[in-house]
Amino acid sequence: MKIVNYAFAFLFVLVFTDSYSQRPGKADDRIESFKIAFITKRLDLSSDEATKFWPIYNQYQEELKTIREKNKKELLNAHTNIETMSDNDINKVLDDWVVFKQNELNLTKKFLPQFKSALPVRKVAKLFKAEEDFKSELIKRIQQNNK
Repeated sequence: MKIVNYAFAFLFVLVFTDSYSQRPGKADDRIESFKIAFITKRLDLSSDEATKFWPIYNQYQEELKTIREKNKKELLNAHTNIETMSDNDINKVLDDWVVFKQNELNLTKKFLPQFKSALPVRKVAKLFKAEEDFKSELIKRIQQNNK
């Protein structure tokens, strides 16, 4: 049962941050600017590295968004209705979640060589930590703004 709780907690954060970043207007621009600045600073990107890196990263993010959008509705429904779902339905959701995670992993594997061609390998390794740190910082700021 722990894996179900972890899966739904992850999906909640994923959907929450994705939904928040989908709001039109200035919030989108501010979040995107903050993300670019955050990752650029964390990776200590030179202007040459940034010129090579950002188009690849933006394409990666677009494809990741497509994968997430495809699964968001079903996973949110499962999160909301888990207490009333049958065991068979929960098993299907878990199987779908594994496929979703595999699709994310496959996408990362697809883009990893491109990231390595644009950046030194140490900076590529730092990228994934920087993304996690960005999500945490964004959630922290959202919570502070809602107080």
